[in-house]
Amino acid sequence: MNICVFLSAADLDERYTRPAREFAELLGKAGHTLVWGGSDTGLMKVVADGVHEAGGRLLGVSVEFLAHKARPGVDDMIIASDLAERKKLLLEKADAVVIMVGGTGTLDEATEILELKKHGRTDKPVVLLNTAGFYDGLREQFRRMEAEGFLPRPLAELVFFADEPAGALAYLEEQAAGH
Repeated sequence: MNICVFLSAADLDERYTRPAREFAELLGKAGHTLVWGGSDTGLMKVVADGVHEAGGRLLGVSVEFLAHKARPGVDDMIIASDLAERKKLLLEKADAVVIMVGGTGTLDEATEILELKKHGRTDKPVVLLNTAGFYDGLREQFRRMEAEGFLPRPLAELVFFADEPAGALAYLEEQAAGH
């Protein structure tokens, strides 16, 4: 599978880097391809390193103004002209999406894929990896949206919340087998 991971390019502490690295190693060992923002910094680098060292492929989609931060020596690197094109390409190349910890950029990417799913424009499985409870507040917000009628589809059809890397990958592989 081509698994797109949306995540931070910031340098983060062990609470976040250890599970990200664990997920990356599982992904690589299973023979999947990482589709990611292409940056060789922060959590993006941790995940790319883990996948590469475990034997997985790397497909990066960077953007012109961040091209100087793009990881060298990957299997495939595409340079998009802007963030909107980058996001579109990341989703096009992916069979499934994992949302890891991140800031506003990650949240933007997460809500876009959920919006596409909500409207039936994609049926790609989406996992939110809730490392160290990072997305507890967001899960609560989504539940409120569902309870109060803001979502036309059940939340469970839009996104799967996983607390651990192994559970995240297992869900994606189950979904792929089911298709």
